Amino acid sequence: MKTVKPVALGQAGAGEETRPSRAQAEEAVRTLILWAGDDPDREGLVSTPERVVRAYEEYFSGYGDDPVLILARTFEEADGYDEMVVLRDIRFESHCEHHLAPIIGKVHIAYLPDKRVVGISKLARLVEAYARRLQLQERMTTQIAGAIGTVLEPKGVAVVIEAAHQCMTSRGVHKPGAAMITSSMLGAFRTDPKTREEFLSMIGVSGSAQFNNL
Repeated sequence: MKTVKPVALGQAGAGEETRPSRAQAEEAVRTLILWAGDDPDREGLVSTPERVVRAYEEYFSGYGDDPVLILARTFEEADGYDEMVVLRDIRFESHCEHHLAPIIGKVHIAYLPDKRVVGISKLARLVEAYARRLQLQERMTTQIAGAIGTVLEPKGVAVVIEAAHQCMTSRGVHKPGAAMITSSMLGAFRTDPKTREEFLSMIGVSGSAQFNNL
């Protein structure tokens, strides 16, 4: 059986259809229920494969979204606004590609416009497009920053993600309360410490000196 390849920037929907059928997906869930030691035909589980497949359609709907198209509609009539644009605390839910366990957290985004700005709802949709895929937090951070940099061509982009990973809180080392922080700084946010510090101060990230060498 062929596998579904991750959708690259600007290529959502491209290529041949490689997904298994819904019936095959539901049968895979039945197999997992059997492997776990339960009976998929008992009353409480008989509809579970169908429910899981529907949930997966929602969890991983980002594969059908094109980040370029999300950001494509920009506005040049911003009266010369060239100061930092910040959207903080964008909540997201994703899934770790190693254990299919939830990753739950928030994204902070900033950019320095160079003639063009984008509607803030588009930034939130961009986060959803990447979050609703099998992910690594590190990769998701650079994907969001890279898409903004590619489409808007701003003077700088900054992305910080803070998230809890259920693959280490509910299994494995069992360390609830631990949060992972990742960042991607491009342009002025990488080269200008003052710009970077202003952004980090706005989003309330403590110990911002840790980002000084990014």
